[in-house]
Amino acid sequence: MEIKKAEFLTSSSKPSQCPKPDRPEYAFIGRSNVGKSSLINMICDRNSLAKTSSTPGKTQLINHFTIDNSWYLVDLPGYGYAKVSKTQRKEFKLLIDNYLRHRANLMCLFILVDLRHKPQKVDLEFMAQMGAWGIPFVIVFTKADKLKPTEVEQNTEAYKKALLEEWEELPTYFVSSAVKNNGKEEILQFIDQVTQSW
Repeated sequence: MEIKKAEFLTSSSKPSQCPKPDRPEYAFIGRSNVGKSSLINMICDRNSLAKTSSTPGKTQLINHFTIDNSWYLVDLPGYGYAKVSKTQRKEFKLLIDNYLRHRANLMCLFILVDLRHKPQKVDLEFMAQMGAWGIPFVIVFTKADKLKPTEVEQNTEAYKKALLEEWEELPTYFVSSAVKNNGKEEILQFIDQVTQSW
């Protein structure tokens, strides 16, 4: 699958403001500074569709993009650390939780994980929560270009091992690099396959 048209549609401060759930939807989430905007821009083949920033916690709303007039791509606020107050962090959490639990057309959640770090408690807890809520998700390991191939393998294995302590089987995962365009085809192919069940 190749994306021909990607357009920003709207930003919502609460799930009730989101567009009608009239087409398949794929949401992207991760800890602050995980490379979410860069990954979205890579997938859509655009330089600045999603705004990239060196400041963690830049995305503060639910951002909808229309892709080829056939599905929605959603950029969600990050979870975990962000340079915001505790009150704001609670608001983000409530916003994300309400969206994830009640969005009828959400086909799959892409959870982004920075491959340079060892398995993080906050990521594993977030995945466990998604499992408890029955929300389908896949993992995208980001920033693979910052590591040697052996380190990519070691760090991926460390994550798989940590996940298997909680899960009976591993979720689907992709290894990506926005710099080298790695993982783009696999992610788009996966979206294409899932969309066929819409």
